[in-house]
Amino acid sequence: MNIAIMCHNRKQELMVQFCTAYCGILSKHTVCATNATGRMVAEATGLPVNLFLSHEHGGIEQIGQRIIYNEIDMVLFFNSPQDNSMDEDVMYIARLCDQHSVPMATNVATAELLIHGLARGDLDWRIVMNPNRVPFAL
Repeated sequence: MNIAIMCHNRKQELMVQFCTAYCGILSKHTVCATNATGRMVAEATGLPVNLFLSHEHGGIEQIGQRIIYNEIDMVLFFNSPQDNSMDEDVMYIARLCDQHSVPMATNVATAELLIHGLARGDLDWRIVMNPNRVPFAL
């Protein structure tokens, strides 16, 4: 499965902690991220993370395009309600996930549900929908 991770600046440490806690599960999948978040996660966990551009330079849009082309199977976008600067980005990704049936978590509680479901195989229906897709690569 291809998993996209993104977060507001205030949630970067939480994303690193989450990915560290679930490194064993994430290591069995392909992880991609916007630049700063991806670098932090890769350095802390040793996971290979495919990096997109930073948020300011279009990384959110790059991930959005991958969602449209059915190349992303799950999105973890840790949202900070106190940070209004990225509200449009969260809504953009959420809208695309809704349109293309891609599971998305905007907080750590929902992310834990998705990651445990991923480990159990609850998201294998994504593979059935698109059996010829190869693992994500930049």
